[in-house]
Amino acid sequence: MENEDTKKIQEMKTDLNLLLECLKYQMDNPFSQKEALVTIHSICQQNSDAGVYFREIGGLVFVKNLAKSSEHSMVKEAALYTLGTVAEKNVYCQQTLCTSELFEDLIWFLSNDDSNTNLKRMSVYVILVLVSNNRTGQTLVRETGCIKILSELFRAVLSKYELNLSDKNVFQSYQLWSSVCSTLCVCVNNPQNDENQMLCCSLFPHANDWLINCMIPEIIRPICSFIGLTLANNTHVQKYFISVGGLDVLSQVLVQLESDSHKTLSSAKLAVVVTKTVDACIADNPTFGEVLSKYHIVSKLLALLLHESLDSGEKFSIILTLGHCTEACEENQYDLFKNNGLPLMIQALTESQNEELNKAATFVLYNCKKITEKLSLSLREYPFDENEAEQLKDINMKEKNIEEYWKKAKEILHRIEQLEREGNEEKIQRENYKDNVSSMNINIQNTLKHLHTDGIGGGPKVEDKDKSQSRKLHTYKSHGFMSKACINDDQMKTLLKSANPVNACYRESGQNKTSCIANSSCNQNLHEETFEKKDSVTQSSDHVFKHPDPIVKNGKQHLPVTDPFTLCSDIINKEVINFLSADNCSKMFKYRCSGCIAVGKSLNSRNFSKLLHSCPYQCDRHKVIVEAEDRYKSELRKSLICNKKILLTPRRRQRLSNEPTTSGGIKKRKIRKNFTEEEVNYLFSGVKKMGNHWNLILWSFPFQQGRKSVDLAQKYHKLIKRPKCAGP
Repeated sequence: MENEDTKKIQEMKTDLNLLLECLKYQMDNPFSQKEALVTIHSICQQNSDAGVYFREIGGLVFVKNLAKSSEHSMVKEAALYTLGTVAEKNVYCQQTLCTSELFEDLIWFLSNDDSNTNLKRMSVYVILVLVSNNRTGQTLVRETGCIKILSELFRAVLSKYELNLSDKNVFQSYQLWSSVCSTLCVCVNNPQNDENQMLCCSLFPHANDWLINCMIPEIIRPICSFIGLTLANNTHVQKYFISVGGLDVLSQVLVQLESDSHKTLSSAKLAVVVTKTVDACIADNPTFGEVLSKYHIVSKLLALLLHESLDSGEKFSIILTLGHCTEACEENQYDLFKNNGLPLMIQALTESQNEELNKAATFVLYNCKKITEKLSLSLREYPFDENEAEQLKDINMKEKNIEEYWKKAKEILHRIEQLEREGNEEKIQRENYKDNVSSMNINIQNTLKHLHTDGIGGGPKVEDKDKSQSRKLHTYKSHGFMSKACINDDQMKTLLKSANPVNACYRESGQNKTSCIANSSCNQNLHEETFEKKDSVTQSSDHVFKHPDPIVKNGKQHLPVTDPFTLCSDIINKEVINFLSADNCSKMFKYRCSGCIAVGKSLNSRNFSKLLHSCPYQCDRHKVIVEAEDRYKSELRKSLICNKKILLTPRRRQRLSNEPTTSGGIKKRKIRKNFTEEEVNYLFSGVKKMGNHWNLILWSFPFQQGRKSVDLAQKYHKLIKRPKCAGP
């Protein structure tokens, strides 16, 4: 690809060099020069770099001199057209040609009577290219007097108001006049030039005459573009335009085009063009809108807005013009109100998705806010006749009805959103509640399990019974079978006894605290019933929540337990139940330690102990837990040191339990694997290289899985004892 691009560039350079040589040596042959110039134009049109290279080899300056010195009109036209094309394609070429010398040559072409229409058109085209987006060109066109020549052409090219564009000469003159209009537009704007605007405003009277006498699209479009760009953002020029009757002329043209818009589509499009020009005239001076009230422009614009063929951009221009008309003129505001303009603006706001259009409609509604309040207070401030007063009353009634409908619709929408929001919140609360209940129950079971297994190491029967009872409690809670009748103080007491029979006596001693827990769990169960009352069946307390009596072996009664670890586990049970009841009942208490504040977290025997030990401000209840746990751990350490036992971690226990054992508890013997010939060869070669470093040999060669360094050493010693196997 690079070679092809380089080849094309080289061919382009060769062609331009040959064409330039042809121009130099064919001075006596105008047709050859014209063909060479047309070819240069086509090459530069296809490749922007061609213009830069043509400028570097001096072709641009030669063509400029050729346009000035040639005696043949066709060569001058082709040379100017080539210059304009190259300058339009490349900025560097534009800066090279933008000189006062070239502007003076162009003035001579335009003012010379011997110059034909095509030569003048090419000259105007070059001026247009040099001035476009170039402040230096705008300054030169004014300082050299070129803008005055263009103004004279604007006045003199078209002499008759009745144009017959089918005539060839008239059509060429019209093309020249249209090019002059475009060039003047570029001279005053893009970028904006106030001095050139002041010079071009002298053409407003002539433009008004053409607008009145020749209302055809070919005339209205160029003149409206020229007027709009000359007026833009210049208050002095706007005042002068109104003083010469320009705004009145535009209003008359707009009224005429709006009446014709129902017949032809082109009239509606042309009316939008005139509307943009009117808006440019009154945008910076809203008080000029009073001139438009004489022609009822607001009503015409509203009628034009209803045209179906207009797009959103054209409707935006019309609504923006309405906003500037009604900004400081009460007559225009009343005219908008009278012709049902407010419903149209509201409709535009609701139906359109264009932000600019919505802003313009809001601007119009804001302007008419004062007049609507004024008219709603009293109808006597304006001398209306009876018909107008009745129409105004009807309009007010319609507006009130519309406002009421809007209010009702907004209220309904707000109510629907509120109901949806409440439903979503209830669903989220229900899900969070169920998750919290299940997680807290699991945490209770895990806490009790770890504390009993690691601490007391009680019999399997007591532990299994504790698990089964806590599982039953979780099952009853999750299915919502705890009714109001079955929750009282006696049943809660029985429930706590059955959940942990080892600590039953201690729980009886704390009866007052247990009754408080029962009340909180009763509120929890009532809250569960409200969410699941459709699926649950209300049953009596005797049939639903009936626990089996605890099994008493050998008829011995449990005595009060004074073991500190048992007391500690019982207090932990109470604390977890308090957390659960406080979370479900949505009660926030002011606790004093981090153990009391950690409501809703996943607690177990390990992180709860760490949480209590890390807290510097412990409450009385949690101090008891910490002290009991510390005493138990210290006694356990002393007993382990005295008995010289090794305490294995749970992870180590699990590994040992997973090792293969026989039914009698004896460890299984490793399966015997004979050494293959390859392994024997690996063994001897490893000893030769590494000596008796059995681990290195084991890692360096692919022995069977399960081989150890001891196996290699034993095999090697057995082999070397045999006389025949002394070497590989």
